[in-house]
Amino acid sequence: MGEALRQLGETRQRLLRQLLPAADGCTVETLCERLRISHNAVRQHLTALIGRGWVRRVEPLPSGGRPQMRYGLTASGRDLFPRNYGLLSTALLAQLHERLGDAGLEALLEQLGRNMAAAQPLPVENVDHEALVRALAQRLDELGYEAVPARHHGEWQVEAFNCVFHALARQHPQVCRFDLAYMKAATGQRIHHMECIVRGGHVCRFRVGPEPASSDPG
Repeated sequence: MGEALRQLGETRQRLLRQLLPAADGCTVETLCERLRISHNAVRQHLTALIGRGWVRRVEPLPSGGRPQMRYGLTASGRDLFPRNYGLLSTALLAQLHERLGDAGLEALLEQLGRNMAAAQPLPVENVDHEALVRALAQRLDELGYEAVPARHHGEWQVEAFNCVFHALARQHPQVCRFDLAYMKAATGQRIHHMECIVRGGHVCRFRVGPEPASSDPG
């Protein structure tokens, strides 16, 4: 069960489960019968779930009598129910690693990162370093990394608080190659992985750009 779904009361969980397989939605009457609660209670729960963006009103089905309003799940409502992508992804990576080896898997992940960046280019022309970092952080945040631009030793860097591949990266560290290749292709800059959650860091922190010139004359 997803975390957001788990936090709901039992009745609302049951109501959402009734709507999950209902392609044409359910009427209030149907929900009353299945949940064994009153019409008013069903309507109150539906109003709350509509307000959260998880349930929507569905066009009534054509009938010979008075049309009855129906209710169905929104895309966000369906996303409340867990999908075991992690298990599938881990199995796929294991098979690819077995067939391709370390170097082959890294090359494949890097190519995937470049392809994804090419499909979603960042507006990086004629922007300064701070604007570039902010644009990259926003794009990573949209992808689920919970990323923000942050000042570190006087320089703008990207900090990501959610490693979206955490479980995969623990078993297959090569997964980080995807992140680095994506960011490099998106920005046209070198990416330095300064801190890593999988390696014990508090965040995944990335520096964008070339290494700073050394001030040591020797």
